[in-house]
Amino acid sequence: MIARLRGRIAGRSGTGLIVDVNGVGYLVHATPSVQRLGDGEITVEIHTVVREDALQLYGFATSDERELFELLLGVSGVGPKVALAILSGSTPAELRRAIARDDVKRFQAIPGIGLKTAQRVVLELKEKLADVAEAAAAGDDLQARDALVELGWTLLDAERALADVDPALTVEEQVRAALRRAA
Repeated sequence: MIARLRGRIAGRSGTGLIVDVNGVGYLVHATPSVQRLGDGEITVEIHTVVREDALQLYGFATSDERELFELLLGVSGVGPKVALAILSGSTPAELRRAIARDDVKRFQAIPGIGLKTAQRVVLELKEKLADVAEAAAAGDDLQARDALVELGWTLLDAERALADVDPALTVEEQVRAALRRAA
């Protein structure tokens, strides 16, 4: 199995990129964090999927991303493309926090994921993640996030705006602080 590639980016195509390793070009379906890596030598963490008719490589900037991808593959109804889509929109820390908070809406906002799949992701991964309790203790800003979404913000923008806001504040104060920062 291929677990890591070190080379340079030789080209890009859709959600993938070609990593040139000593003259051999590997097509790697990658997260945006890998796509943003420089044009010099890069190291990409790889998950290899072997099928009857194909050998596919999925690339990640960190081993943390790859581990979460592998956990997502263990969820019923989640294949490599859906798992990559889940990882493409958020950092592993944001996804772990969403799982810890039972935030099904977060996963439903991802194209290709319905209510049942989102519920399965949260339910099955909550049991598997060791640091869920730690993430849950980080504070609950779901009400503030939902208020920002009602005001027209995207789910991801609302979460990122609230990431720097003190969770000890009331919901109203959290929303005001996020709005002030955006102005």
